[in-house]
Amino acid sequence: MFVAALVCLCAAAVTGALGAWFLTRPPSPDYVLRVLRAVAPTQLAAAAMLVAGAVIGFVAPAPTSTLLLILCVLGAVGTVAAGCWQAAKAVALTQARAQADRQAGGGCASESGGGCATCTLSCSDQKG
Repeated sequence: MFVAALVCLCAAAVTGALGAWFLTRPPSPDYVLRVLRAVAPTQLAAAAMLVAGAVIGFVAPAPTSTLLLILCVLGAVGTVAAGCWQAAKAVALTQARAQADRQAGGGCASESGGGCATCTLSCSDQKG
């Protein structure tokens, strides 16, 4: 049980470090980095679950600690999986909306990236 608790503690350290690292990075226009940044809070929650599992593995008696350690690991994996799913779904929806806006926008917004200074159309004609 000591080895399993130690592995769980190392996994918690890695997961927590990755979550903290992604949270400290500035927001990026890249969709993959957006998903990774959005998953960072769930990574920190999973790291807390893994630490709890490791502590239980170190101090609880054998039959109880085994079951609780397994539950903590499954909870951490499920939390990260749900966070990845939700973050990817949100970023895909945002990307689809942006693509639809670019296709349906017309005028200055779609021809020059939103800048009326480089467009031959009048922006006042587009807004109203």
